[in-house]
Amino acid sequence: MTEEQNKWYNRFRYISLTEGISFLVLLFLAMPLKYAFDMPMAVKVVGWAHGVLFMAYLYVLIPTALKLDWSWKRIFMALTASVLPFGPFVFDQDLKKKYQISA
Repeated sequence: MTEEQNKWYNRFRYISLTEGISFLVLLFLAMPLKYAFDMPMAVKVVGWAHGVLFMAYLYVLIPTALKLDWSWKRIFMALTASVLPFGPFVFDQDLKKKYQISA
């Protein structure tokens, strides 16, 4: 992997994992706070942050895919992973295996 490819990979990975964490916080912390404890502000704040991170994920996905020469299948997997709980983490493991990067 070239230095430029590595830069794009690391940028995508950082945004992907951050977006994944925000999604889990939204689902397993903010949503229960809203519906079980009548605290809708948690969903508003976390949901807004997650939305920004999701847009950042989509924004870097295509340039990263082009720089790293991803197949259409891998791009589809990245898009699917972004809407599934724990999806970004599973996709990250797949990328680590593809590029033989240790944890």
